[in-house]
Amino acid sequence: MNTKKRISLYICLSLSILILYIFLAAKPLSKEYQYVPNWQINISMPTTEVSSSKDNIYFKLGQTLGYFSENGEITHYKSFPSKAAISPNYYALYSSNAKDIPFFDTNGNQVGIIHAEGYPMFDENRIFVFLPGGTSFARFNEKGELMWKNENISPITAFSTNKNFTAAGYANGQIKVFNTETGNLELAFEPGGSDFPIILGLDISADGKYIASLSGHNRQRFVLAKIESNQPKIIFHNFMKSELSRRTLVYFSEDEKNVFYNFDNGIGIYNIETEKQTSIPVNKKIISIEESNDFTFLLSKKDKEYTVYIVEKTNILEGSFSFTAETAFINATDDTLYIGKDSNISSVKLQKS
Repeated sequence: MNTKKRISLYICLSLSILILYIFLAAKPLSKEYQYVPNWQINISMPTTEVSSSKDNIYFKLGQTLGYFSENGEITHYKSFPSKAAISPNYYALYSSNAKDIPFFDTNGNQVGIIHAEGYPMFDENRIFVFLPGGTSFARFNEKGELMWKNENISPITAFSTNKNFTAAGYANGQIKVFNTETGNLELAFEPGGSDFPIILGLDISADGKYIASLSGHNRQRFVLAKIESNQPKIIFHNFMKSELSRRTLVYFSEDEKNVFYNFDNGIGIYNIETEKQTSIPVNKKIISIEESNDFTFLLSKKDKEYTVYIVEKTNILEGSFSFTAETAFINATDDTLYIGKDSNISSVKLQKS
């Protein structure tokens, strides 16, 4: 057997072992659903295919990033020595003293240069830069030109943006909401209720009607506020029995019926319509959340152990699986979950039995 055939065989065996290991380590789904593996690819030896599709899925694993198609073709691949930011639309490679940062489309073509100093962040086609000092940020257009800037004295400790509104939380416990396009300040308030009121996580609904946050030390609490007549009205809050000392995830579901929040040793899910709270025990940090048609997937991490929790749309935990890795990610489309683990990406469907 020649060297190339041996390498291909070893890669195939490794990928088969990977997908088998993941599902042997799974907490079984209910009888209504089953895992159906689609494909596995190894990005350490990528064969790229140029794509004109706008539906390519992005990945970032260790010091590599790129895009792949739903059928498992790598459409763009790039390694980087320092730092990188990526979204479904753009990516940028930068260093700790980044200035005048080039950014690229999904095929690696340079789109423009962000004329600013700081750390870039992409959210779909929205471009932000967190400026030196950690207290200010700026929005840029699709050519990299400055649209607006907000300067503050207190450090930014939480951030969320959508096509309509952008919210920033600060170490002094204040939340500010801006119009994403104009940068106009729409609202400023403090959830309060704690001795030390730092904002650890927040999100704002796409229509701007709700703001959710987890904040404070000494009486740390989750707060859901509804905006009425340009004023926040707290409609639900929950004090934590034990407290986080780090930034955390807060997330409105795509249909804006539920808000998820990661507290110490758990995930809280509050349903705005039913006004019911659900809690799921989790002893790891939630680092990512993705949605498909039927499920919400949450990726958690503790040391080198990752766990994916699968939550049905009625907020019932359907199952979970764990694996060990140096780096990992998840992404999801209509009926498919994509799992990145070190140099491998797998595609799995969750289907009704």
